[in-house]
Amino acid sequence: MATHRPRIGILTGGGDCPGLNAVIRAVVKSSFRLGYECLGFLRGYEGLVEPVAWTPLNPQVTAGILTRGGTILGSSNSGRFTALVGENDRVAIDPQLLDEAAATLRSLRVCGLICVGGDGSLSIAQQFHEHGIPVVGVPKTIDNDLGATAFTFGFDSAVATATDALDRLHTTAASHERIMVLEVMGRHAGWIALHAGIAAGGDVILIPEIDWNFDHVCRAVLAREAGGKKFTLIVVAEGARLPGGKSVQADSALPAGSGDQRRQVRLGGVGEVVAGEISRRLGREVRTVVLGHLQRGGQPTPFDRVLATQFGAHAVRLVHQGRFGEMVCYSPPDINSVPIATAVSRLSQVAADSSAVLAARALGIAFGDDAPLAGPFAEPPGA
Repeated sequence: MATHRPRIGILTGGGDCPGLNAVIRAVVKSSFRLGYECLGFLRGYEGLVEPVAWTPLNPQVTAGILTRGGTILGSSNSGRFTALVGENDRVAIDPQLLDEAAATLRSLRVCGLICVGGDGSLSIAQQFHEHGIPVVGVPKTIDNDLGATAFTFGFDSAVATATDALDRLHTTAASHERIMVLEVMGRHAGWIALHAGIAAGGDVILIPEIDWNFDHVCRAVLAREAGGKKFTLIVVAEGARLPGGKSVQADSALPAGSGDQRRQVRLGGVGEVVAGEISRRLGREVRTVVLGHLQRGGQPTPFDRVLATQFGAHAVRLVHQGRFGEMVCYSPPDINSVPIATAVSRLSQVAADSSAVLAARALGIAFGDDAPLAGPFAEPPGA
């Protein structure tokens, strides 16, 4: 009688980012070395309930994908499997869908499903776990906003793209003595804006975690001009709230009359608002660049390739050990794991008194607020 090897499944949910293929490759190679077959489900969670929406994976199929951006399995951040997270309420998945997904996995002899995604995708994975489906999570998001892991893969690649853009804007801003505003992704976290702003020598960084106003932003511009600097680079996170607390949305959450209550609002446009107000107040020419999806494409950086590879290999190890309901995480210098529920219970955001923010302030980078220097960079009493 023929014997069948157990199978490990993998899917990539949510938005794409550099490093997804590196995870897939690591899962496949690690699985085969432990005696498992591997199946990839197409278009994220939808592949679990659509006819013939899976494909066999082996080391030959995944050869050469380590450096490729995107995901060979496709992905989806909308549809029937969507659980809102971040600043929106979570949405429960239809139990019938969960039953269908479980039936698919049983019929395909999948003993463990590796779900690669951000807070939304992993919130779905947590509901799978609560429904008795054997899942392991892998944290993926350029926003770096997942709790319980120091970094998510995709973040470093996005920062590299934003840094390169700022480097290029620096030369044209200096040549034309202009104020340049760069809007970057990150949703409700300012990690990309903060790290890229520091790496590229930005002058003003506006992030969701630090309240700011136009008076202080304009004051920073004028201070530079008074010091002989006739140009300014401003980095704005897409989720940076305007004075008064309102976020700028690229569109409403849903088309009118769509009836789909599962899509999150799409942030974007704050860069143009900032540029327009500064131009009006100071009478200066201000240009805006919105990086958008450029940050989610292209080759992963070496750091992301290594991190994604470790995540994939460790995820297989968790399946092999039967440790379901856990998410791999980076606890420098080690790869560990935590309950998925812990990872998605809160957003990871920039602390206003973090070492990175304090270092930026010490270098003269403004955050659009009037906060004095703090911590190790504080001025001595009476200074």
